[in-house]
Amino acid sequence: MENVSGMKDRLMEIILEKSFQYSEEPTFKLVSGGVSNFYFNCKPTMLDPEGKELIGRLIFSTIRALEVAGIGGLELGSVPISSAVSLISQLEGQPIKEFIVRKEKKDHGITAKVEGVFVAGEKVVVVDDVITTGASTIKAIEAAQKLGLEVSKVVILVDREEMNGRQNIEKLSPEVEPLITRTEVMALYKKRKAQSA
Repeated sequence: MENVSGMKDRLMEIILEKSFQYSEEPTFKLVSGGVSNFYFNCKPTMLDPEGKELIGRLIFSTIRALEVAGIGGLELGSVPISSAVSLISQLEGQPIKEFIVRKEKKDHGITAKVEGVFVAGEKVVVVDDVITTGASTIKAIEAAQKLGLEVSKVVILVDREEMNGRQNIEKLSPEVEPLITRTEVMALYKKRKAQSA
C-alpha cells in the first residue's frame, strides 16, 4: 500500500465522488436541524472495499503508537470504521479490539449498551464518520468512560468544521484528529470543477 499522503489523497477522491455534495444555497438539512451548503454521507465510502481499506490503514497508522486495547463508537457511523481498523490491526500484528455503542439498550438477553469485551482501565480510541455538533461522538465517549475505559484519542473521518463539533468533543477528550476536513474536500471540489470547465 502506498504512503500515508498518497492514501489520504485517494480517500479524498473517493469521498468527493461518493460522499459529498455542494450547493451554492444552503439546502441540505442536518440532523441538528440546521441547513448547510455541504452534505457528507460517508456510508458509500465506508462500504466501498477500497474506501474501507484506506480508512482502516490511515486510522491504524495514526493510533498504532498509542498501544490502545480497543476502537469503536456509536452505531451506525462508527461501525465500518472500527471494523476496518480492527481488521488492519490484526493483519499488521498489533490487534485492536472493537466495540460498538448502541443508540438504545437491547430489550432482550443481556441488556448491554456497549458490545465488546473490555476491562476497566483499558485505553481506547473513539471514532466517528462525520462531526457537526459532535453529539454522537460525545455519547460514545461517555459510554466508554462509564465502563471505566480511558479514551486516549478521538479520530473523525470528516470534520464538517461547523457548529463547534470538534471543540465540543475536546471538552471531554482533548486529543481529536480528523482524517479529512471540509476545507480539504472543498479545495479538491473546486480544483476538479476548474479542470472540467
